[in-house]
Formats: sequence, structure tokens, C-alpha cells
Amino acid sequence: MPSPDPDTTPDLTTLRPRLPSPLQEPTDERFTRRGLRLLLKRDDLIHPELIGNKWRKLAPNLEAAAGRTVLTFGGAYSNHLRATAAAGRLLGLPTVGVVRGQELADRPLNPSLARCVADGMRLHFVDRSTYRRKSEPRTLAAVLRAADARDAYVVPEGGSNALAVRGCRALGEELRGRADVVAVACGTGGTLAGLAAGLAHGQRALGVPVLKGGFLEEDVRRLQTEAFGGPRGDWRLEDRFHFGGYARTPPELDAFAQDFEQRHAVPVERLYVAKLLYGLVALAEEGAFPRGTVLAAVVTGAPFSE
Repeated sequence: MPSPDPDTTPDLTTLRPRLPSPLQEPTDERFTRRGLRLLLKRDDLIHPELIGNKWRKLAPNLEAAAGRTVLTFGGAYSNHLRATAAAGRLLGLPTVGVVRGQELADRPLNPSLARCVADGMRLHFVDRSTYRRKSEPRTLAAVLRAADARDAYVVPEGGSNALAVRGCRALGEELRGRADVVAVACGTGGTLAGLAAGLAHGQRALGVPVLKGGFLEEDVRRLQTEAFGGPRGDWRLEDRFHFGGYARTPPELDAFAQDFEQRHAVPVERLYVAKLLYGLVALAEEGAFPRGTVLAAVVTGAPFSE
């Protein structure tokens, strides 16, 4: 890839990100009575529109795009699509969102996709079979042609590529020496891959997948190999807290999130953060962490307001 032209590379410092993000310690008896400390890594406060891991993953890719159209992928409720669209508006970059589900093209836009359009993103809907094959070179080339975006800079679904993983390494570096276990909700695995690489020796990263399927371990290893040449850090996955899959938020989970918000005055994003926090409470109750353990939960997003 050619070096970015300094005249077209967006200056992300103009967006004034709050880095490092704050680290807060709420008092929660569900942890303290078991001799545990809970810290919240408030990545949701990095930027009001490029929230949490979206900043860490998108920033290096936006710089690499060097002013070109940015094309990326997501489902109908994708946080990543909304963040990319917001970045395009803030930085003056054209964006294209390839949306899973051709059937959605003839329906009214849901609030999430409507926000993308309002931020200037051009949507291109594809059938689910094509979407599953989007990483195949021939299929990707056909999608780019159909979307009239042949020269676009392509960011994968969820923003997880080698640049994003290296960007998320800073998250781990910011937490060195601050916690024994750092937990993060996982969609495509990029944040966990970078987080684990940035932590110090003796610290562990715990990923809580929000999708079912058991495919993430292989994906995290692949991403670390692409970013760093091989495995990095001490990490594992705990896949019992997906609540049936992505965007599944049953009443039990919503009630838990509302209770956490009332206890600590922290807004809890439902698709990722609620599942992470629920999982940590459940693991604490199971005695999964020795007394004296300091846990840090990464708050990667904020609730979507229509």
C-alpha cells in the first residue's frame, strides 16, 4: 500500500479524543464480598461519537485510507457501521456501508441504519450468501463494483484487521499494572487480540463473546498473527454469556443492565457491555477468581439513542 499523502490524511487529533480513557472503581458488593475489586475502563468516554474500541480500531484505518472512500460491512444494527458513518461526517470522508440482508433494501430503515444515512453513509445491501463470502477476493471485487466503490479503502466487518489490532494494543498498555484480569466483550475478536498483546506479563485478558458459534479463538489467533507475527499475551474466552447470539437481549439481561445503571450511574450498552458485566458477576458468584483479584471491565460502547 502506498504511503498516505499528508495533504489528504485526516488529522484525528482535531477530534480531541480523551486518551487514556478514565479508570473508575465502583463499589459493588457482588464483588467486594468475595474479596474482589471491580474497575471500569471507560472507553465509552473517549469520544462522544467514535466510542470505545471503535476509536481504537477505526483511527489507524482512517489514517491509512488517506482521504479515500471508506467501505465497510455490518448488519442492520451494527455499531461499527454507525461509528464509521460518524467518522466520515466528522472528517469529511465519503463512506459506504455494505449491509447484510438484501431483503432490507425494500423496507424502511431502522433507527441504526437511518443514523448512518443521516451521517452521509451510502448503504449497499447484499444477500446473506454473498455477505458470508465477502472476504473472498472475487466476491469482494464484485461487491465493490456493484457498490460503485472500486477504489475504496476496505475495512472488514467490525473493523478488525491488523491495523485495528495494533491500535487496540494501547488499551492493554494503559492497563498495565492496574488489574490482574482485564475483561472485554467480543464480536470479531480484534479488541481482545490487541488488548492481550498490550498487557504486562502476569496479567490475563478474558474475552466474552456476544455471538454463539465458538469460532472466535481461531479468529483471535489469526488476527494476532497478522498484526504481530504470532500469538501475544495470556488470554482466553468465556462463551457462556451470549444470551442466544448477537442482538439478543432477553428481559433477564435488560433487567441486569438497568440494575447496574441504577447502582453505579454508568450507562450500559446492551449488545456488548451488558453481557460482559453479567458474565463477570456470574463468574464472581461461581468463585472463578481468587480473593484479592482485581478485575477490569472494558466499557467499549454506550447505549444507542435514536
